[in-house]
Amino acid sequence: MGKIIAIANQKGGVGKTTTAINLAASLAALDFKTLIVDADPQANSTSGVGISPKEVESSIYECMINEVSAGNAVLETNMNFLYLIPSNIDLVGAEVELVNIPEREEKMRTVLLPIKDDFDFIIIDCSPSLGLITINALTAADSVIIPVQCEYFALEGLGKLLNTIRIIQNRLNTDLEIEGILLTMYDVRVRLSNQVVEEVRKHFSNLVFNTIVPRNIKLSEAPSFGIPALIHDADSKGAISYLNLANEITHKNALIE
Repeated sequence: MGKIIAIANQKGGVGKTTTAINLAASLAALDFKTLIVDADPQANSTSGVGISPKEVESSIYECMINEVSAGNAVLETNMNFLYLIPSNIDLVGAEVELVNIPEREEKMRTVLLPIKDDFDFIIIDCSPSLGLITINALTAADSVIIPVQCEYFALEGLGKLLNTIRIIQNRLNTDLEIEGILLTMYDVRVRLSNQVVEEVRKHFSNLVFNTIVPRNIKLSEAPSFGIPALIHDADSKGAISYLNLANEITHKNALIE
């Protein structure tokens, strides 16, 4: 059975979409059949793998609201073993439309369960909020990766997110685990980056991934070409860091000896 991992942090600009795309691509490069679920109305994961949100017929919105089967929404990408359930701006309305639906927090889990066995990993790119769509993602997930940028105020809001995760663990998804905290946008030349790494490791030592994602121009450029950094420049520090993260996760889950 596949593992569903949500990428979540209500702070914007911490590297959620970059992580979703490049972790998924790295898992695919290791021959794990991997699905990205774009659960953000901005649809950056969708465009980031070369698919125009405006041309999508069935998105995660149609799956959750109109009961389109997830299998009919899955799209191939330009990379072997990498697939996508896209998003578009319609997902903004889902927050309102779900409010009066029974078991509204369970909709994404209901959508993904029938296809969970078809993939080794399902990576959910969450929006920068703790709204109903993100709660759906965390309820559907087996674990969550929390990107934290190596910048001032890095820990701001992290307590609120962890509290939300605890509530979901208690009420909606008792099996939800924290896969790890991922340090992103690291700049070895900046003293503050090193201080943030020390601070996060001090507070959350056993939860922090060994892999640290650096600031890297290739990671920033790749989405404009609609490809992961691994295809844009496989030798870049950014691409290599996400390959390291993929290896760390597969070893942790005993999928690679």
